[in-house]
Amino acid sequence: MSDIVLSSAVRDNLLSLKQTADLQSITQTRLATGLKVNTALDNPNSFFTAQSLNDRASDLSNLLDNMGQAVQTIKAADKGITSITKLVESAKAIANQALQTSSEFERKQFASQYNDILEQIEDMARDSSYKGKNLLAGAGNELEVIFNEDSTSNLTVEPVDFTDTTLDDGLNLDDLDTGGTGTASFNLFGGTGSLTLTGLQASSNLTDLGDWAAGDQVTITDSSGTTTLTVGTDITTVQDYVDALNDLDGVHTTFDESTDSINITSGTSGPIHISKDNAGGGTATDGGATGGTTTSLTVSALSSTATLVTSGGFQAGDTITITDGNGFEPASIEIDDETTVSDLVSFIDNVKGLDASFSGGSISLIGEVSFDITSSNSDFNRTTLGSTSGTVGLSAAASEFKSDTDIDRTLQAINAALDELRTAARSMGTSLSTVEIRTDFTQQLINTLEVGAGELTIADMNEEGANMLALQTRQQLSSTALSLANQADQSVLSLFG
Repeated sequence: MSDIVLSSAVRDNLLSLKQTADLQSITQTRLATGLKVNTALDNPNSFFTAQSLNDRASDLSNLLDNMGQAVQTIKAADKGITSITKLVESAKAIANQALQTSSEFERKQFASQYNDILEQIEDMARDSSYKGKNLLAGAGNELEVIFNEDSTSNLTVEPVDFTDTTLDDGLNLDDLDTGGTGTASFNLFGGTGSLTLTGLQASSNLTDLGDWAAGDQVTITDSSGTTTLTVGTDITTVQDYVDALNDLDGVHTTFDESTDSINITSGTSGPIHISKDNAGGGTATDGGATGGTTTSLTVSALSSTATLVTSGGFQAGDTITITDGNGFEPASIEIDDETTVSDLVSFIDNVKGLDASFSGGSISLIGEVSFDITSSNSDFNRTTLGSTSGTVGLSAAASEFKSDTDIDRTLQAINAALDELRTAARSMGTSLSTVEIRTDFTQQLINTLEVGAGELTIADMNEEGANMLALQTRQQLSSTALSLANQADQSVLSLFG
């Protein structure tokens, strides 16, 4: 309003009030925002410098999140390695336990347990991932950690592969062959017969019988062939005759002086025929005192309730022993007059790793390891007079824990695997430590940048509060001064009073 004329004093006071209001507005903005530099107009140098510092702090904050996730990924791998180490130590304990026993069956069981541990190791390695990254799963799982804005400072954590324990560049622990099973069977036969030697005692000469002469030949025949005994040469007395018959495989012979008879019990699988010829001038007999005939011992399969001593392969006092492929003896039994076929089957079936069943005179065996069944009686399991062995042998493929050498080799591999795990743990630990140190450094650097930006832009609230109070006082004084200046002009009106 150019037509209105203000005095110099009023005009000065109005200008002062306007300046005070402007300063109050600036101070109010600072108090409200906490910043003394809110725009580039406030202080271009400070504004843009602070913005640069805050931008870098923001970039580093984003990297800090990635570093935190990298720490968790490495920790997941480290926890996996720690747990896998415990499993490998368990596998080592199993191998050492296997060394403490010579039982082939128990070692086979330990081999199976060892394989179960290896499977758990592989499962645990596969489960050690974090957000899809698994440092224990080999190629393709490399972890790159970036530490600065332009990616010039970084760390690559190389993975290992424990998901397959057989890898040469991993744990190099192969599954053990637990072996196989084997089968065998043996028959139980029994038959009895007798040769009458009328009037003779054990010490009597055979030629005391009228039909017997020196040079006569006794022939014993079965499916395996013929055995010939010459009177006066191979056999002279009744006891010689008994002993010669008793020496035949699968045959048990005794002389009963009360009946003047040789009693024969056979365990062979077929009949035995005995006869004496007249080659020395005697008369052909049935092998005893009866002339012109042949004595035949008919055998048949034993039943489950039959006593074992009814077979020529068993006598009271015999010891039946079971040994495995390592020579370990899991069980033995002493036969008596009351021991039945069923008792023998139960005895065998109670041996760990060996199953037995009986049917039709035959004991069938299924073994998880190799077994031999032997007896202190040489006639045991002699099915013919020409038998070469009475051992019942069951052969099964052996496990890789069968021998001490096998176990020692596995222990060496386990020790090497533990070394590999310790190396991997050290590597993961070093990487973890590096990332954590860089994380701490980045946090401190972000704080430094933000503090630096704040020093350029953050207002001193105490100072701004004091400024506001001073401006309010100044405003009041300016208003008073303006009022006084107006009073000076109003004094002119008194002239028109």
